[in-house]
Amino acid sequence: MSFTLAIVGRPNVGKSTLFNRLVGKRLALVDDQPGVTRDLREGAARLADLRFTVIDTAGLEEVTDDSLQGRMRRLTERAVDMADVCLFMIDARTGVTPTDLVFAEILRKKSAHVILAANKAEGAAADAGVIEAYSLGLGEPIRLSAEHGEGLNDLYTHLMPISDGFAERAMTDAPETDVDLTEEEAEEGDETAVPVPTRSKPLQVAVVGRPNAGKSTLINQIVGEDRLLTGPEAGITRDAISLMTDWVGSDGVAVPMRIFDTAGMRKKAKIQEKLEKLSVSDGLRAVKFAEVVVVLLDAEIPFEQQDLRIADLAEREGRAVVVAVNKWDIETDRQAKLKELKESFERLLPQLRGAPLITVSAKTGRGVDRLHDAIMRAYDVWNRRVTTAQLNRWLAGMMEAHPPPAPQGKRIKLRYMTQAKTRPPGFVVMCSHPDKVPESYNRYLVNGLRVDFDMPGTPIRLWMRGQNDSNPYKGRKKAPPSKLRKHTDGRRKD
Repeated sequence: MSFTLAIVGRPNVGKSTLFNRLVGKRLALVDDQPGVTRDLREGAARLADLRFTVIDTAGLEEVTDDSLQGRMRRLTERAVDMADVCLFMIDARTGVTPTDLVFAEILRKKSAHVILAANKAEGAAADAGVIEAYSLGLGEPIRLSAEHGEGLNDLYTHLMPISDGFAERAMTDAPETDVDLTEEEAEEGDETAVPVPTRSKPLQVAVVGRPNAGKSTLINQIVGEDRLLTGPEAGITRDAISLMTDWVGSDGVAVPMRIFDTAGMRKKAKIQEKLEKLSVSDGLRAVKFAEVVVVLLDAEIPFEQQDLRIADLAEREGRAVVVAVNKWDIETDRQAKLKELKESFERLLPQLRGAPLITVSAKTGRGVDRLHDAIMRAYDVWNRRVTTAQLNRWLAGMMEAHPPPAPQGKRIKLRYMTQAKTRPPGFVVMCSHPDKVPESYNRYLVNGLRVDFDMPGTPIRLWMRGQNDSNPYKGRKKAPPSKLRKHTDGRRKD
């Protein structure tokens, strides 16, 4: 999904009809009665070769109280804040109303990209309303008929350059991962090849966790100012916000970083509000754009099911992981608590064995320097390279200590090993019968790599590959049998 489009406008202008057309399904209820849509509805939209997320919103009405209409308006305004593009729809047959003028002014202030659409514009009866739409000051209106599918080509023309801009920005922001190594690099295994973060290519760090774990407070502490909204209520942060900073560590060196603050990720069953679903997907995107992921836990309720899912997601995405336990300032028996945390970590997240576990207080700033050092070490390990010669000596020792099994009597030969990738480290073992190697033996090798080459916590990828058979006749067609038969006495007979 390249960007998010929110469809907004007065009640009954045809927002849900257009939403259904873009997603290709009748997901949203449609009726002549105004105010049918009350909640936000999200869908995967498709318009020619464009793919994006579309949000159907409640009709905007001029209310400011806590009535149902007031709550619906606030929900729609939040969707406008979160969306990359807003499609403001008016009814071409009704023309521009005073309410349209009010909301056009709001959209000019809130949204960077606003597209004006005059819906129900089929026929001459809508001409006057389309011309009147220019008075909103939002540029030339698109003449649409959501019900009949007219005007979608014009919508595509408006969205295409916006989509290209977001795709270009995504490519710029996305970190380089799964970096292939040349044969020379695999032989050298030079650790000095770790990329040094710069202002143009900063180290990208995502802070993720459950609601109210203190993510925004921690980032404010790191940047040294109250840049992000915080408070005792859970779920204040709605979308992933990135901040640039030069974070000075305990060694006095400033490291350029882009830090992503993400919305809290709750259990699926508790994500009832459509807006929060969008927030969570935004947080998942932030994990993909990060190089190091800080999983922030609450010291009072650490390692809940959702914490484990978030850490596992970061590992599966191949990102370096640091686990930070917040609110350490209110902990009384710290030694016992730390021992309990380490035991739980090893038991519940074996795939991240050895990852840094840091205790911090986002409120007081205690432990933030240790967190900086842990992030930098995790980044170094994520870029680690090991020479082919070292790997093969190590592999011989591992096989001698624990030979590979022989499933169904077929002995597995591990011939040689090399590092194929970094970010995260990836290794290839050339062997016979790669499909027969059990997962337990893969884990044995991965755990050995972690310990013997000092790669704690980082995801490690290990692939078993079969070598080409050396038989030059393999795969060739057999010669047809000779028509000449031999007699037992050796003479031939036609």
